[in-house]
Formats: sequence, C-alpha cells, structure tokens
Amino acid sequence: MQNVLTYLSLFFTVIVMQAQTETTVSTSDTIPTPYQQGMQKAFQLWHDDKPWEAANIFERIATAEPDNWLPPYYVAQINVVNSFTEKDGTKLKAQLEKAQDFINDATAISKENPDLLVLQAQLYTAWIVYDGQQYGMAYSAKASELYNRALALAPENPRMIFAKAQWDIGSAQYFGGSIDSYCKDIQRAIDLFATFKPEGEFYPTFGKDRAKQVLAESCK
Repeated sequence: MQNVLTYLSLFFTVIVMQAQTETTVSTSDTIPTPYQQGMQKAFQLWHDDKPWEAANIFERIATAEPDNWLPPYYVAQINVVNSFTEKDGTKLKAQLEKAQDFINDATAISKENPDLLVLQAQLYTAWIVYDGQQYGMAYSAKASELYNRALALAPENPRMIFAKAQWDIGSAQYFGGSIDSYCKDIQRAIDLFATFKPEGEFYPTFGKDRAKQVLAESCK
C-alpha cells in the first residue's frame, strides 16, 4: 500500500504545478469585466507559485458570484492538491475540510459535474495518502465510483479519461495487475487533448503534459 500511496502523492504533487501552468485565460479587445480581472489575477498568482494568495482571490470571487461553480472549484482544488505535500496533520485536515466545504458549494451550483466528481475523488485520495490505514478501505471504493461516474458523464473528455486511468494504474500496481489497458486509455486521452475545447472561459484545461509524462514513464 505504501508504494501506491507514494505513487499517488507524487502524481498529485505534479498536478499542483501543471494546474498552475496549463490553465489559460481568454483574451480579447474588449475591456475585461471585474470577474474576468479577478480570475486572471488569481491564475497569475497561482502561476507565480502563490497558490494561497490565488485561493483567497478565488474565495472572494465565489462570494461575489454565487451562481458560478468555477471559483469555489478552484479554491477547493488549491487546497486539495497542496494537501499532498503538507506534512503537518492539523494543517492538512484544515485544508481538506475547507476543500470539502467548497466542493459542496460548487456541487450545489452544478450537480453531476464531472470536474467536481474528479476533484472529490482527489480529495479522498489525499485522505488515503495521509492515513491509508484509517481511510484506505472506505475512500478507495468511493474514489473509484466517482471516477467511473465522471467518465460516464464525459466519455470524450481527455481529463476524465486520464484521471481514471491514472487512478487505475495505481490500483493495478498495488495488486500486481497489468496496466496495458490503462496505457491505451492514456494514449487516447493524449489524442483527444489535441482537439479538446473547454466549455467556457476559465474552465479546467490541464492534464495533457502530465499524460504524456505518465505514458513515457509508466507505459514503456
């Protein structure tokens, strides 16, 4: 189990950086709205390795935009992905509890949203990495179910395909199973990333570079 937890922890540590560098904002000749300005500022701070400053801005935007699921999603994401490198148990629990609150808020706005389902699965994974003995049995099953639901909702979304394949590789490595079919899924995700278009401005877009890296490292 420890090898799998280490693998998952390293995976999500990389996602921290790629979430910052791969998220893009649209530009146009029109004057950006206060919402656009705030989101752009938050992403820039995240890109500049200032995730908590970015989270504070996303949180303020979430208050000002109560019908928009994206700001609370990014508050939760920052808290989740940074939990994988947090060694202080008290801080980690505070981060994950805050992340859960914002996932709940976002889900109330956008039900059956595959991005939120995957983020919830990642939160469960953070708990598993923190204490596999206490959380492994219950949260592993829940995470697997969420990845399946997300993929069923968005079967052509490369990030859903990749997220589930990444989880499945970790599980297969723990049980000593083959990862060949999951490598095919990762290749399919990479192919789909080439033409993938987010549904709207500021929607999540990250994952392509990490998928290529996993394919090169794990699927030789």
